[in-house]
Amino acid sequence: MRYAIFSDLHANLEATEAVLQDARERECTHFVCLGDVVGYNANPHECVEIVRAMDCPVVQGNHDEQASLAASSRGFNELAERAIDWTREHLTEADKEWLRDLRMSRQIRDFTIVHATLDTPKQWGYVFNNLDAAASFTYQHTTVCFFGHTHVPGAFVRDEAVKRIRVDHLQIESGKKYFINAGSVGQPRDGDWRAAYCIYDLERIIVEQRRLKYDMAAAQKKIIEAGLPRLLAERLQLGR
Repeated sequence: MRYAIFSDLHANLEATEAVLQDARERECTHFVCLGDVVGYNANPHECVEIVRAMDCPVVQGNHDEQASLAASSRGFNELAERAIDWTREHLTEADKEWLRDLRMSRQIRDFTIVHATLDTPKQWGYVFNNLDAAASFTYQHTTVCFFGHTHVPGAFVRDEAVKRIRVDHLQIESGKKYFINAGSVGQPRDGDWRAAYCIYDLERIIVEQRRLKYDMAAAQKKIIEAGLPRLLAERLQLGR
């Protein structure tokens, strides 16, 4: 059993299609989405349609929450606010209802999924360091939990202490806990423009980090033609 774990699509259709195609080619049998299906890029409705049709476990991200409301209830920065306003206008009521009804966290077989943090998932806190991760570990009742939100792939492991590690090909060891960021499909922020996702092989108990090239130029062109801020197109190339 092989799970494709993907997060932060952010309405980037080209990156989403590339990730799903790669996952199927690598014989993934199940799919899990860690939220933020919409926001920033130019295909929110199409990405919602794709994920809904997959009928896979999904948790809510902060952009999913805000896009489903009549007006923002939280202070996004100007760039994100302009994008979420545009996104609301390009989603159907059915799209918004689906996004609104997504759960905050879920347990899938023997692992957990959440968009932001396990301790206060609705506050949309970021996990960037060991101290941030330690708070979520307190609420983690499975060996592995996957999260997103930061757009930066990597993992934290708790044994005698909490430390940050790379994923690459990560062997899950008994007696430890792992808080693993799958990275972002649609807007990576680690300096690498390629779409990111993880494969969790339950038989081998290994998590593999994947990075994929996609038609970024097409995604950028759509952003500009939609009238979204040009910076959203430019940042895709920078991976920031």
